[in-house]
Formats: sequence, structure tokens, C-alpha cells
Amino acid sequence: MGKKPLERVLPDNEAKAFAATIRTSPRKLNLVAESIRGLKADSALNQLTFSKRRIAVEVRKVLQSAIANAENNHQLDVDRLYVAEAFVGRAMVMKRFAARARGRASRIEKPFSNLTVIVRERAEATGE
Repeated sequence: MGKKPLERVLPDNEAKAFAATIRTSPRKLNLVAESIRGLKADSALNQLTFSKRRIAVEVRKVLQSAIANAENNHQLDVDRLYVAEAFVGRAMVMKRFAARARGRASRIEKPFSNLTVIVRERAEATGE
């Protein structure tokens, strides 16, 4: 028997990829996500490949996953894809303690982030 499959939330010309608990703060991750918003998929991949930021490697994997989802699951044209949305959310924060002088301790917070990338197919091929 089983349950009925869920309705598709996204329109037919979009595909999504999601990464949970990426080990960086949302503020740092958003700087990288901001750099690819609105770019064509191939130029966004190039931007992330040559970025100096450590977390750009993870963002690149999520973008490649979104492109693969668009191609394999939704039969979208890869050459016409662009990054419609790339947004960041907070995940858990690990709390740790570090020893300080005079027997004291201070708290260290290690934040995690969630990343969602949505790629959309352009209506017609443009010369961008």
C-alpha cells in the first residue's frame, strides 16, 4: 500500500539541492552563496572552483547536485540553467569549553549551516 508521493513543490522548470549541517557559520557561507546568485550554472561553477574560501568546495558540490537533479530528474536543459536562489539557514551550534587562566573556562561555539540551491531553466536561450 504505502503513502502517495508528495506533490512537486517547485515549478516544472526548477530543480533543488539541499545540504544540511555544513561546518561553517551562516554568515561566512552566505558570502559565498551571494557570489553565485543569478549567475549561469557554468559560470557559477567556475566562480566556486577558483574561489579562495574553504567552504566554496561544499557549495560547489551542492550546485553540481542541483544541476544533476535538473538534468536527470526533471529533464531540463543544462546549458540554459542559472542559479535562481541560493540561501543559507542556521543549523545546530556545538558548544565547547576551553581552559583559560586562573582555572576559568570560556565557551567556544562551533556553528553549522544549511544550504539550499535552486536552479531554474531560462525560458529561451539568451546571449549572456
